[in-house]
Amino acid sequence: MIELNVQQGTPEWHAARATTHNASEAPAMMGVHKQCSRTELLFMKKTGITPDVSDWVQRFLFDKGHEVEAIARQMIEDSLGEELYPVVATDDSGKYLASSDGATMLFDVGMECKLWSEETAASVRAGQVPDYHAWQLDQQIAVFGLEKIIFVCSDGTPERTVWCEYRTTPERIARLMAGWEQFDRDLADYVPEAPKADAPIGRAPESLPALRIEVTGMVTASNLAAFQEHALAVFRSINTDLQTDADFADAEKAVKWAKEVEDKLDGAKQHALSQTASIDELFRTIDTIKDEARAVRLKLDKLVKTEKEARKLHIVSQAYQALLDHIGNLNQRLGGQFIPSGAYSAAMFGEAVKGLKSLDSMRDKVGVALANAKVDANALADRIDANRKSVEDMSLAPDFAQICTKAPEDFAALIQVRVNQRKEAEERRLAAERERIRAEEEAKAQRAAREAQAEIDRKAAAERAAEQAKLDAERAELRRQQEAVDAEQRRQREAENVQRMKPAAQPAVEPTPTPAESAATITLGKINERLSPISLSAAGLAELGIQPVGRERSAVLYRESDVGRICTALIRHLSTVCVQLLEAA
Repeated sequence: MIELNVQQGTPEWHAARATTHNASEAPAMMGVHKQCSRTELLFMKKTGITPDVSDWVQRFLFDKGHEVEAIARQMIEDSLGEELYPVVATDDSGKYLASSDGATMLFDVGMECKLWSEETAASVRAGQVPDYHAWQLDQQIAVFGLEKIIFVCSDGTPERTVWCEYRTTPERIARLMAGWEQFDRDLADYVPEAPKADAPIGRAPESLPALRIEVTGMVTASNLAAFQEHALAVFRSINTDLQTDADFADAEKAVKWAKEVEDKLDGAKQHALSQTASIDELFRTIDTIKDEARAVRLKLDKLVKTEKEARKLHIVSQAYQALLDHIGNLNQRLGGQFIPSGAYSAAMFGEAVKGLKSLDSMRDKVGVALANAKVDANALADRIDANRKSVEDMSLAPDFAQICTKAPEDFAALIQVRVNQRKEAEERRLAAERERIRAEEEAKAQRAAREAQAEIDRKAAAERAAEQAKLDAERAELRRQQEAVDAEQRRQREAENVQRMKPAAQPAVEPTPTPAESAATITLGKINERLSPISLSAAGLAELGIQPVGRERSAVLYRESDVGRICTALIRHLSTVCVQLLEAA
């Protein structure tokens, strides 16, 4: 808010009002002001020409109003228990101006006072601010940031002072601002016409001379021929090209005038009849003039009705086409046919001119209706645009043209439902995909397990076959060795038999190792290296009859010559084991 250091009614105040949109003009802009039409406001804003204020209006309306405001302000201060201060300010943009008859220091409560009117007072008593005042209060609240306004209707006396509280809504403020924006667009295109001081009252055709007829059994004196010539000339001069309110007023006046001519001719005819029984020429002439007057009257009467209807239709059709053009431009901006032209009909403009007589009043009311329709269409376009911008993925709204006009919260809720549905569908799809992959992996794993098991079984079978073959080979070798042992034993038995048959001989004595051989030693570890992969322990060698000859630290020592004995002992032991295994098998 920008507070202006000016007082209401001063030249500085008028200068500030000349360059702004004023709260007191809001009802006229919205087309509900009682004394100023929207068209008149357009004219004043475009030209800067305002009606002159007479001394009487200044004294008994404006000055009286300021006196009543001061008295009413004191009454409201007593009621509120808080002082009120007259203030003039604009909004932060400096575009909208408001003048308050009183506001609190914190600008939470304001006051607006109107001179006493029974109609306004009755509305206030019912707790309602008339619409032709409410738009002014809306703009005051918008400019000052007031919470409420005390609306007073008073003549300065307690007996005729009533008030009520007024609070606005965000929707009304938005409507007011949209109305001013549309007014600015209309103002840019407005072409001023000279204002009409008074409504046309019509002008009758030129008066005809008095018709004089005297008869005494025959026509003795008459100006009928001159009267006929003059009357027909007047009839033909009547304007039938009706364009303006003045033309229509003239035509309506001419209709009445022609009817009067007919009535006068009937009167003259009856007067003549009262003087003579039959004067054909007189009556034929009178009938001719009367028929012409009647024809002119009927033609004009019909023309007035048809032309007025035609002009009314033209005004309505022109406004409707302007609205369709405006909607077309909005749809072009939106990038699609989102605002259906079928949502608006010419009937709304026909309703606006219902009961109106003058073309000017029709144009003004239709202009207000058109401005309001454009404001509604603009708001609808803004809503559609906002709804479209709120959707990140337009595939969620394939039916956008059908749902785009929904209220933002309803539209957002619908899109959120679709987002949730898509998310759930995607989750179901992913779950199904995961299940499919799991099933495929499980089947693949099962196949792999079967293949691995088959390979294991194949290898196991091959190993068993190899082991069996090895075992068979070992058994064959054992049998061969056993056969060799058996053959050796048979040979030994045969040799023994032969020996028994020989003289007893000295038992064989193992060759005695040489001193060098007896002195050479070998560790148990070295013996195992030679016998690898066979590994023997000192205890095992002792069981074979081989004893150590000493120790070198932790190493057990044997004679080098014992290695042969160890091999012989092992061969005997292994042969015995083989025989036992073969017998066991």
